[in-house]
Amino acid sequence: MKNILFVASECVPFVKTGGLADVVGTLPKMFNKDEYDCRVIIPNYRCIPDKFRNEFQYVHHFYMDMGERFNSVHVGIMEYEYEGIKFYFVDNLFYFGGDKPYADTRYDIEKFIYFSKAVMAILPVINFRPDIIHCHDWQAGLVPVYLHTLYKDNPFYSGVKTIFTIHNLRFQGIWDIKTIRSLSGLPEYVFTPDKLEYKKDANMLKGGLVYADYITTVSDTYAGEIQSGYFGEGLDGLLRARNQSLCGIVNGIDYDAYNPETDENLAKKYSVRTFKKAKAANKAALQSELGLDRDDNRFVISIISRLTDQKGLDLVRYALDRICDEFTQFVVLGTGDGQYENLFRDYAWRMPGKVSANILFNEGFAHRVYAGSDAVLVPSLFEPCGLTQLIGLRYGTVPVVRETGGLKDTVAPYNEYDGTGIGFSFANYNGEELLATINYAKKVFFENRAEWDRMVARGMKTDYSWAGSALKYQDLYNRVLGW
Repeated sequence: MKNILFVASECVPFVKTGGLADVVGTLPKMFNKDEYDCRVIIPNYRCIPDKFRNEFQYVHHFYMDMGERFNSVHVGIMEYEYEGIKFYFVDNLFYFGGDKPYADTRYDIEKFIYFSKAVMAILPVINFRPDIIHCHDWQAGLVPVYLHTLYKDNPFYSGVKTIFTIHNLRFQGIWDIKTIRSLSGLPEYVFTPDKLEYKKDANMLKGGLVYADYITTVSDTYAGEIQSGYFGEGLDGLLRARNQSLCGIVNGIDYDAYNPETDENLAKKYSVRTFKKAKAANKAALQSELGLDRDDNRFVISIISRLTDQKGLDLVRYALDRICDEFTQFVVLGTGDGQYENLFRDYAWRMPGKVSANILFNEGFAHRVYAGSDAVLVPSLFEPCGLTQLIGLRYGTVPVVRETGGLKDTVAPYNEYDGTGIGFSFANYNGEELLATINYAKKVFFENRAEWDRMVARGMKTDYSWAGSALKYQDLYNRVLGW
């Protein structure tokens, strides 16, 4: 039996702000339980729904030191089994008692230093010695550092390997060295330019990248991009130096959670055999729900996203007047930067019946938007993996994407000459190119609907479930354990 421990700051169904939670909640379920004992540790946030928290079982509690600042900090351990996976929750009301998982940067730095050390301290108490600790993003960045410093002489941790997964390199956990050193209790020698030091500060993500046995990220293209100055967020040199221990494994989606054949949120369920009439019914229902003009011959294109610069919304703003022509309806679902929330509200006010701005997020409603749209737009500046395009394909909604990161890896562009491809894509970060690609998609939709329907069917048949990705992680685990 191989013991694998996932360490992360969020995980579905308990707490989610992004795709990281989907990975940590879904991937452990995909491994053969006769060969792998996969468990997960996350913080016991107060904002975890009570229907779960009320079922948590108390395991133990103790007190640990936290660097020079605190010599007795409470560490509680709660346990819960969900869908065959054992979850542990690090309990500390001071750090995890807020109504959101993240707060201001300084406070988050401290609580995830605490979390990383608590993870290490908990393992002997729960009597679980992992063969591999699989750490996710900067919040777990100090786990490999602690393993190779303060815990390196403890026989319990002897031979434990670490894998570090980058979900988004932009977020790194950076603060001044003096504060991080005093909070973490880490030795002085780790705060050097070849380890945690970064532009005179300390960088928790960098610590994970330096000390982990292997590094993964969430698509092949992103693994290459982050080794360049443009996408490397200041760490490209380190990632190039470690490129023999770096690979990309594209995320999957949960095919049970996203299944148009069984989805109770939809006006009409459908499969790859029945999507033509059912997509039309779902479009009509969505148009009615949003107060858009009821017309099956409109091209409904949606954005389902965090509303931030990273998602390419400055390109959308540039082209939006020309996107929203008489043949098109535009639906937005998401929250984020005020400038974009207000931009879409303004267009919805000026173009009733044509534009719908839904500045909120609701999972069931999102499913109806996917099912009722003809296309989903993902024009990101950078996108490590992206789940929107994968969900779109599952629901027969054609992705229009920029060729970056996981978008490039998962959306083969339509080729009208040989009848291949499952979406539309453009290469340069340019508003005119975005507009031209949307117009090309409209041309196929209006002038060659049979070809459009064949593309929809190809997309729905493409397998982006977790099964294939889990096999790649399994191979990686076996390889790392063989070193």
